[in-house]
Amino acid sequence: MTRAPHDYDDIPGTFVFDAERSREGYHLNMFCMSLMKAENRKAFKEDEAKYLDRFPLTPEQRDAVLNRQYNKILELGGNIYFASKLGATDGHSFQHLAAVMTGSTQEDYAKMMLAGGRSIEGNRSKSGGSRRSKRSKSGKKRG
Repeated sequence: MTRAPHDYDDIPGTFVFDAERSREGYHLNMFCMSLMKAENRKAFKEDEAKYLDRFPLTPEQRDAVLNRQYNKILELGGNIYFASKLGATDGHSFQHLAAVMTGSTQEDYAKMMLAGGRSIEGNRSKSGGSRRSKRSKSGKKRG
């Protein structure tokens, strides 16, 4: 399935969890949510590939889970809050996942966040577009 282009697709390093991504990642997110139950975490850790057979994931989604490619999981429709259940199953904190996803160490990530977070410079939409700027106050599209 090819995604329709959106004005927010060019934000560096960001995969917006919109309705389209939600539909694409439904089964991926249901897998992640299944890990909230201890018996499911146990079954998953015993045989990850076999456990994943319970969910109709795409080959790409399955590979991303097995290889713990969290950014790819988000790109393929995963929601960060659901995907964090996978990280927690592996014994990782949300801070650890965020560090991995930004290519940082956990210590450097924590320092950056304590210092106010990532600079917005270079992290905005390249086009500068936003839905709000393309609509009038009434909410109707201009032009």
